[in-house]
Amino acid sequence: MALNVGVVGMRGIGGSHANAHSNNELANLQAVCDIVKERADDAAQRHGVKAYYSVQDMLDGEPNLDIVDVCTGGPENGGWHFEPTMEALEAGKHVLVEKPLSNEIEEGRQMVAKATEKGVYLACNVNHFFTQPCERARQYIDDGEVGELVFCVAKMGFQGGESVYKPAAGGNTGGFPYFHMKAFMTHPFSVMRYFCGDITHVQAYLDRPTFREDAGDPGLSTVSIHVRFANKGVGYLLSQRGDASHGPGGWWSIEVGGTKGTFFVENCVEKVTYWKAHDPRGPGRPALVPEGQNGAPAETHYGTTDFGSTFPNRIHAFLEDVTNGVPKSQLRGSGRDALAALEYTFAAIESHEKGGELVIPHPLPPEED
Repeated sequence: MALNVGVVGMRGIGGSHANAHSNNELANLQAVCDIVKERADDAAQRHGVKAYYSVQDMLDGEPNLDIVDVCTGGPENGGWHFEPTMEALEAGKHVLVEKPLSNEIEEGRQMVAKATEKGVYLACNVNHFFTQPCERARQYIDDGEVGELVFCVAKMGFQGGESVYKPAAGGNTGGFPYFHMKAFMTHPFSVMRYFCGDITHVQAYLDRPTFREDAGDPGLSTVSIHVRFANKGVGYLLSQRGDASHGPGGWWSIEVGGTKGTFFVENCVEKVTYWKAHDPRGPGRPALVPEGQNGAPAETHYGTTDFGSTFPNRIHAFLEDVTNGVPKSQLRGSGRDALAALEYTFAAIESHEKGGELVIPHPLPPEED
């Protein structure tokens, strides 16, 4: 039987979620909700469902809802996640919430604790690893073809540069020094953790280029973070918000190297390349080993560059997990997973504020059975 779903927040991202539920056989989109009446009414008309203008009214009017999908925005793109999520959890509903879990770390901790208290699923739209290249890369790890982790290098950001810069016009983005950190770091941190496990140490340097300073933009848009994983591997995350352009892999790439092999995922949805150790090239010989020769990489292209495909992929995984009643510890992209990324984000902010001092992230709550 399909799960009854209500979507909260009907701007662009809410529309993408509603479309994904409408087109999934595991879901029955039953209601939409937005505090702006016109947005709720327009979405309700498109999908042939009932419109609500407050979460509590939707919960009262649709008592058989199984899932509430929270797509609100707010300051730093997460400031309006806490209240609707807590209302839905308190009502005993499973919740999928957009990233970040919240823009405040204590709220994120409370959300995860409330889901545990109520015995329901809480998941987050950490959609960047719900792709075919990432699935194949994860298979390399699970099949033992990477071996013991040595390093992880991630780059995720926005293509740009000085000539195309436009100051933020306020709202949820302008005037927040840590907007990029809080709004975006959930994605690269969640991908790094998906492949490499928990992070135990964080050291960060944050800054912004002169053209932002001259415009009076306080946003710390250039991010350099060094991490250590629980399995002793080391990692580096570079992210920037339109300050420059990225090279190989475009706006999104991750390279994970181990004692038996290394993979490199480009553009999230596009391609994964795997090199089996030992690579015979050696220093000063960067050209790829020709196909068919010993040490040649295995390249797998997936024929898509549409990042939008990650939304139905991720939402289907959540619907599938709820339908199957998986143990909480096996819920993909769980609230606990999103909280981990948020803890690392706030550890990086703390490191920056302490002049690049090493910071140990706050411990996560125990995993549920």
